[in-house]
Order: sequence, then structure tokens, then C-alpha cells
Amino acid sequence: MSIIPVGERTWAAVTATSTYLFGVEGDGDDGRVVQWYWGPRLPEAALAEAVRPRSWSGSGFADPREGDELLPVDGGRRWGVPSLQATYEGGVRSVELAFAGAVPARAADGEEIELVLRDEAYGLRVGVHVRCAEDTDVIERWVTVANEGAAAVRLGRLDSGNWLIPERPACRCTGVFGEWARETQLQRAELPVGETTFTSRTGTTSHRANPWIMIDAGDATEESGEVWSVALAWSGSWRLTAQHLPGGTVSVTAGFRHDGPSWHLAPGESLRTPSVLGLYSDGGYGAAGRAWHRHVRRHVLPAPDEDRPVLYNSWEATGFDLTEAGQLDLAARAAALGVELFVVDDGWFGARDGDSRGLGDWWPNPERFPKGLTRLFDTVRELGMAGGLWVEPEMVNPDSDLYRRHPGWVLHYPRRRRDTMRNQLVLNFARDDVRAWATGWLDTLVREYGLAYLKWDMNRGFSQAGWPDAGDRADMLWIEHTRGVYAVMDELRRRNPALRIESCSGGGGRADLGILRRTDQVWTSDNTDARDRQGIQHGFSHLYPANVMSAWVTDSPNPHTRREVPLRYRFHVAMAGVLGIGGDLTRWSAEDLAEARDLVAAYKAIRPVVQHGRLYRLGGTPGQAASAVQYVLGERVVVLAYNPFALDKRAPRRLRLGGLDPEAAYEVVTGEAGGSLWHGRTLMSVGLDLPAWSPYGPDYRSGLLELRRVEKA
Repeated sequence: MSIIPVGERTWAAVTATSTYLFGVEGDGDDGRVVQWYWGPRLPEAALAEAVRPRSWSGSGFADPREGDELLPVDGGRRWGVPSLQATYEGGVRSVELAFAGAVPARAADGEEIELVLRDEAYGLRVGVHVRCAEDTDVIERWVTVANEGAAAVRLGRLDSGNWLIPERPACRCTGVFGEWARETQLQRAELPVGETTFTSRTGTTSHRANPWIMIDAGDATEESGEVWSVALAWSGSWRLTAQHLPGGTVSVTAGFRHDGPSWHLAPGESLRTPSVLGLYSDGGYGAAGRAWHRHVRRHVLPAPDEDRPVLYNSWEATGFDLTEAGQLDLAARAAALGVELFVVDDGWFGARDGDSRGLGDWWPNPERFPKGLTRLFDTVRELGMAGGLWVEPEMVNPDSDLYRRHPGWVLHYPRRRRDTMRNQLVLNFARDDVRAWATGWLDTLVREYGLAYLKWDMNRGFSQAGWPDAGDRADMLWIEHTRGVYAVMDELRRRNPALRIESCSGGGGRADLGILRRTDQVWTSDNTDARDRQGIQHGFSHLYPANVMSAWVTDSPNPHTRREVPLRYRFHVAMAGVLGIGGDLTRWSAEDLAEARDLVAAYKAIRPVVQHGRLYRLGGTPGQAASAVQYVLGERVVVLAYNPFALDKRAPRRLRLGGLDPEAAYEVVTGEAGGSLWHGRTLMSVGLDLPAWSPYGPDYRSGLLELRRVEKA
């Protein structure tokens, strides 16, 4: 894709299906960098026609160009939501930026341009960056700020960019909310006039919200209608604000900060924001999701083409009651099911016999593993599986050797208490010595035990988030901690190219496009209840692809909800992502083990389609009515269908598929209908009768269906 000059001071970022048109409006000191157009791709000859100011018939109580700017500042006649706030020497808070030039560049995978803005009176240089990469409809933006003046500048807000949504007669927003064990719950509602803010103040992405939003005119459906999306690639605290003005203008600004902290920029210092990404789609929420999935696989994930292995995690079987003999027994049982990766969870290290001590002392517990972990992981590999460990590098128990040696390593303020949560304090990864310590022991574990996988957990938000040694830079903690985590992960992967990492934060508390640049999958939620997971996975899938979504089969009744769900249904829900098993296999019946073995084999057969195929969300509300997820990869089509309630007699009774070739024939290759041929148009227009979707029968019915395109109809 490309960035095309349109006139002297206007440019168009052009993707396969969209055009993003931006440039300088006005002259001299009042020239502003604005967005002219964002929507369906325009012919190159028509680009200049879209460069025109919006009409204005307002009063003197509002700025006629409010909301248009790529980076609105706090200053002048602006009263809207600022993307940049700065305080100069003497308490001057009005920012005045003038356009100073454009710097085009060739990126590794596309083209980019930097629009340079300057506040000459105080020496502030601001770069607004736009990148357009190959093979994606996502447009990437970020901001750089440099203090070239003689005095310090304090930044109160520095967002990655503001996106203008084209005017429509109505405006609706879609996002996700949640809490622990109830992450990524989809919500969709009219966007009210005013300012709607989604945020995290925890130091991580958080369970309560996720840093993305979708906007439509109220008429988009799963497979039709225009949708504009904005997502922030950041794993720390963040804020995203959608501004809906009374005149109809809608804009979205997002960045790496919550209310409170500010950043001291000394002369000569600079700061770069994380990327904020924008996507236009005219195929409804489904097409928007598929475009995001394609972008994540091609431009975000470090190893996107791999098939993620079927794993077993020992936590729910043992809790903290680990022994070498018990883990070896579970490993043998897991291998017999066809598991490919065996992960030892919390409790293997230090004096860890509960959550109150030992965290930070990362060596094998001498009583449980008197000869270390070598025999365990050697045996795991002999059984045909890779080995993995749970770690929580950013946390420490006060009752630990590490804390007794380095009490100053945790987040804290002088003369303030140090509140614990889960008996933990947070280590300051903004510190060089903390990062060096973490990199050292993590690398040693991976090399000494030949680990293929780390489950990197982070089980509490920041509190008393001080950095006493940092002086005026103390608030940089909120940025540098996250960047420190990134740096340790990046270095680990550099030293150990075969290592794969899962992001976990008390479940799905750290899932975003920033952490996914250095991890391979995300622990979606601590809630493994199959029915609850359907809703969690539904919201998650609006931005993130199936090959990053960890999903476990655990015991029944479920340890969190006490709900009883058949093994087949539990497996079929988990098979919609990266399949894992987390139950106590010592208590599963022979019949359950045999069925699980068959279901693991069935998942392996369809795994490439699920993990790399195009996703179509079909039917009713997942977990509440008959629903299905469908994946298409080349000639293969896989459908996982669900009906949690026998008494749900609401239409549809048939499952209409999506994304097929209407002129082709498809053969059913699984189930009772195996061998039958169907026209693609019939499958999409009329649909299939599925036993799982019948209103008659027991609760919690599910089915796996595979089809292959065989010929033109």
C-alpha cells in the first residue's frame, strides 16, 4: 500500500479497500494538520475533490474545526478533548503548533510519513507519523515529541493520535467491558453526545476494558454496513475517548496515560507514543474482525504461521500441592490424550506452599523437587511433549528472600504504606537492575530445563506507584514499567528463538496489540466454564484471532461456577481457539479419557483451519442461544455449533454459513451427513439442519462439522 501526495500539503494513505486523506489546512501560525476523509477507497483522480473544509454555521462559542485535527492540542480556541497537553516554563499551558514540513520514508513493509510541527516559542518539536503497510487495511499512527528548548516541559497528555469518524445521521459504538472471570463482554449502544471514555488505571490493559472501539451509523450488522475501528497497541494504563459533538462530529483519541501522571521532558529528551491503529470496513463487524485478524497475523505476532500446540496445565489438578511424582503421573496421562505441551503452574519454586510467600525466589522447591526440574522435563520430552513453566516475574511476596534483599525494588512512596493484594507487591521493571535480574533467571530457567514455553502471569494492578530514585521522572514509571516488560520478553526471545510465551494477568487482564508483538497467545480468562467462555470468546474475537486465544477444558462441575456441562460441549467451546486441558485427569473416568483422546485428535485435524482461517460468527448470542463459529481456510470449512438450552425454540433453526464460494459445491466430510454435496449458495442462503440446533433434546448440545470445496456447481 502507499502514501500518495495530493497537492502541496495533503497526503492520502491508500490501502486495498480504503483511503485516509489528511493534510494542512490554513496558513502560518494557525495552520492545522487535519483529517479530510476516511472511508471507501477513492480513485486517485478524485482525491483532490475530497480536500475541502467542513461547512460551518455555528456560533462564536465553538471552534469550527473542532475534532478534525490529527493531534488536537490544549491551547488557542480549542475546547474539545486534547491529544496533547503541555506546560512550559512559567506555567504556560497553551500549545501553539505550526506545520514545519513533511518527511516521507520507506518502511520495511510499506510507506510512512512524518508531519513535523513546532512550537517555536518554547522549542517543542512534534512529529505526527502515519504508516501504511503492505497486505493490510489497517493504518498505523504514532507521535514523537522532542524538547529542543532551553527549559523543561511537562506533558500532561500525549495521545498517539485523534481519528475523525465521517459524519452519519446516527452514531453507535461497540466495545467490551468486564471484570475478573468475566472479561471482554461485548457492549453496543448509541454513542451519546459528549465525551465517552474507556480507560485503565491499573498499570496493565485491565479486565474492565480493552483499548479498542468500533463506530458505525447504527445500521451495521455482523456481515453488512460501514464500521470504523480504532485500537491502541499498549499494555499499560491507557485512555480512549470518543467525542460526539452536538453538531454531529465524532472523533476518537487514544493514548498511554490515565488521569494523574505527567511526564517531565528535560532539554534534549524525547518521547515516542505507542501506535494507534485505524481500520475502515464496509462488511460489518464480521469483516472488520477478519481484517483485524489478518493484520495481527501478518504484522503483529512474532510467529504467526505456527500451529499452537495442545497443552496441559497442572494448576487445577494440584493447586500448590505439587510433587515430582504427581507431575510425572499427570504428564503420562496428558501424553496419552495426545497433549503436546506440558506446563507446570504455580508452586514449583522457593518456599511456595501458598500465595503468601516465595514469590520472587525462582529456583525449584527443594522439598518437592530435591533434584531440580531436570528429571521432570526430561521425562516430559520422552513422553513426546514439550515443557513449560508458569512464572510471575513482576511480582514479589514480602515473605521472600528477594524482598528481604531488595525492599527498594518494589513500587512505593516514602512515608506511605505498601499495600499488598494477593499478598504481593509489584516490582519496578522501569529499573535497570530489576530488568537485569529478571532476564538472568528467566534465561537460566529456559536454558537449564530446555523449556519451550513460559506462562507469564501478572496478578495485580499498581498501587503506591512511586519511584523515589527517579526524581522529576518518577511518573515515567507508568510508561517505563511496560516498556521494561517488553524489553525483557524481547531479550528472552532473542536469546532463545524457539521459546514461546503466553500473556496472562489474572486471566485476560493483559491482552492487547502491544503485548502480542512479543507473545504468542493470551490466557483469555481464569473462568473456564464453557457457557461463560462462549461470551468471553465472542467479545475477544472482535479484534483478536483464534490462534492467540487460549481455551481450556476443565472439570465438571466447573471449579469457578459449579456448573455441570458435558465433556463434548466443553471441548467444542475450547476448540474454537488454542485448545488446552486443565482438569484433574486422575479423576476422569475411563469413558471421559477415551472421549477426550478422540476430541484432541479431532482438534488436531481441524487446527490449521481454526487457528489460521477466516472467522464467521453465526446464529444467536453465544452461551444464551443457538450459535456457531465457522472458519474458512482454502478449500476447508470448519463449523463448531452450540445450543446450551433445550427449550430455546426461537428461529433460526437452520445454520446459514458464510464466506463460501456461491458457485462451488461443498462435501460434508464429518458426521452423519458425511459424503453429501451442497451448493455453496444453498449453504449460505438456506442453511443446514443441525442436530445441535434442534429445539428438542438435552441441554448443552454441540457439534463439529467439516466441509471441503470439491468442484464448481
